[in-house]
Amino acid sequence: MTATAADSYDVVVVGSGAAGLATALGLAGLRRVALVTSGPLSGGSTAWAQGGLAAALDRSDSASLHALDTMTAGSDFGDADAIRILADAAPAGVAQLLRAGAHLDREPSGELALTREGGHSRRRVVHAGGDATGAETSRVLSAAVQRSDVDVLEATSVADLLTVDRQVTGVVLRGADDRRHPVGARAVVLATGGVGGLFARTTNPAEVSGAGLGLALRAGASLVDLEFVQFHPTALDIGASAGQVPLLTEALRGEGAVLRDERGRAIMAGRHPLADLAPRDVVARRVDEVRAGGGSVFLDATMVDAVAERFPTVAAACLTRGIDPAVAPIPVVPTQHFLCGGVRTDSWGETDVVGLYAVGEVAATGVHGANRLASNSLVEGLVFGTRVAARLAVALPPAARRPGEGAAPAPAVATASLPRIRQLLSDAAGIRRTAPALEQAMERLSTMRAARTTRSSVGDQWLAALSIVTAAAERKESRGCHWRADHPAGSEWWRQRHVVVRLGEDGTPVAAVERAGHDRTELEQSA
Repeated sequence: MTATAADSYDVVVVGSGAAGLATALGLAGLRRVALVTSGPLSGGSTAWAQGGLAAALDRSDSASLHALDTMTAGSDFGDADAIRILADAAPAGVAQLLRAGAHLDREPSGELALTREGGHSRRRVVHAGGDATGAETSRVLSAAVQRSDVDVLEATSVADLLTVDRQVTGVVLRGADDRRHPVGARAVVLATGGVGGLFARTTNPAEVSGAGLGLALRAGASLVDLEFVQFHPTALDIGASAGQVPLLTEALRGEGAVLRDERGRAIMAGRHPLADLAPRDVVARRVDEVRAGGGSVFLDATMVDAVAERFPTVAAACLTRGIDPAVAPIPVVPTQHFLCGGVRTDSWGETDVVGLYAVGEVAATGVHGANRLASNSLVEGLVFGTRVAARLAVALPPAARRPGEGAAPAPAVATASLPRIRQLLSDAAGIRRTAPALEQAMERLSTMRAARTTRSSVGDQWLAALSIVTAAAERKESRGCHWRADHPAGSEWWRQRHVVVRLGEDGTPVAAVERAGHDRTELEQSA
C-alpha cells in the first residue's frame, strides 16, 4: 500500500534497499511502521546489484571459512563478532528470499548454483538471473512489503531528525511539493545506502549520495571508518567522465574471465596468489596502476561459456555500446562502488544516539573492515535488517520526556555545488590519496558553506563528503581500499585504531583516533 504519513509511528525506516525492506518486513504486524523512500519502493542501489549473496551452503564449505575470508579481504580490520554473526546467519538470509518467492539460479539437479568471486576460497555465491540478483531481491522484498501493513511513503525524503537530550523522537518528512511534515517515532532506522552520488563516476544511482550520514551526524551520532571507500575494478569503460556507469560482475572472473592489458598480457599474473580473484582493493589498484601508466585494461570473457545467456545484464550493457563479450575483450575502469564504514552501530544496529538505528551500507557494523568481500552486501542487509527488527519487536526505546526539535541545522550549501563536490571527492579520495590533495579538498569544500540557508540545499551530502576526506587525511597508512601514496605501508598501530568522525561545535566534521580490537585468531581456530 502507499500511504499518507500519520502523526506518529513506532518505527520509521528510511530507505527501501534490501536492508530497509528486511527491517520493515521483520516488524510488519508487530509494530506500526512507516517506510520512507525518496523514489519508488523498488529504487536505490539494491536493484542494481549484479553480485550475489555469499553464504556457506556447500558441504565443502562452512560459516567459519566464510568468516575467515571476510576478515582476510578486509585486511584483518573487521570486527570478528560481527563477521561471525553475518557468516552464521547468511544461509538463513538466502532461505528468507526463497520463502519470499525469489527465483535463484539452480543446477540441472535442482540444487542452488554456487559461483566463486574475488576473495572467496570456496564457491559460495548464489545468484539470480546470472547477474540480476539485486533486481530479484528488490522485487520479492518490495512485493512482500506492499502486501503487509507497513505504510509506504514514496517520493518522500527525510529533511531532519527530531531529537531531544541525545534521543531521536521522530523525523521531518519532505514530499515532492517541498512541504515539511513532522512525524513522531519511538525509533528511526536509517537504511539510506552509501555515497556513490558524491563521486564523479560510480556504479550506484546518483540519488544515493550520503544524506543519511549527514542526518546521523547532525543528530549527534558517530561515524567510523569512512576512509574505506571501495572501488570496483571492473566497471565498463564507456568514456563517460561522470554519472552512473555499468558494472561488470565479479562472477565473470569467477567463471574464468581474465584482466588483460592492450597487448593481451594478464595483468594479475604473479601479483597475488588468487590472481584475478584477489580481493577488490588489490585488483582495483592494479587496474589503476596500468591505466596511470598510459595503458588500457580489458576484461577478457571470451572463454566463458554462453556468456550472454548467463550474464544478460552485462551482455546488454556491452552490446548497447557495440561490444560483443563473447568475441571481444571489454574495456574496464575502476569505479566507486561501496562504503565500508558509516554510522557506528553495535551488532543490533543501535547507534550512540538513543532511538537511532542504522543498517546496510550506511551502517558500520565492522563486518567489512577495510575492504568488503564480494557479495557480502546484500546478505548483510538481510541479516542485520532482520536483527534490527528483532530487537525493536521485543522492546522500543523509552518514550522521550518531551517533544523533540530539529537536530543541528544542515549547513547551507547550494545544490549547484554538487558537481564540484563530486569532482573534489573523486580527485582527492579516489584510489590514490595524498595529504596535499586531501587537505586542499577540505579547504575547498569549506568555502562552499554559505552564511544563510538556501531553499534548495545539499548540506547533508556536503557533510558526508567533508567527513570522508577528513577521515582519509587522518589515517596515515595504506590498508584495504584506503591507499595513501605518501604512506604506502600498513602499520600494526593503525590496524588497532579507528578514525571516528563527529560534528564539531562549528558544525563541521572533526576526526578522532580511537583504539580498536581487531583479532582474527578465533576465526582462524574455528576454521
